[in-house]
Amino acid sequence: MPVCKECDDEVDTLVRVKVAGKVLKLCEDCADRAREEAEIAGEAESAMQGMMGYKGRR
Repeated sequence: MPVCKECDDEVDTLVRVKVAGKVLKLCEDCADRAREEAEIAGEAESAMQGMMGYKGRR
């Protein structure tokens, strides 16, 4: 049985998720949570750059 790297539970299948430039093999629940956290972090960074008037590429 494969083991999730995030929660250390044995699961039937692992899902590959790319988070912060790294590919992780996680269970479905941890993969969904990681995607949501990455999306929120991206939106927060965009909002901060907007407030600071950042016009560069990212």
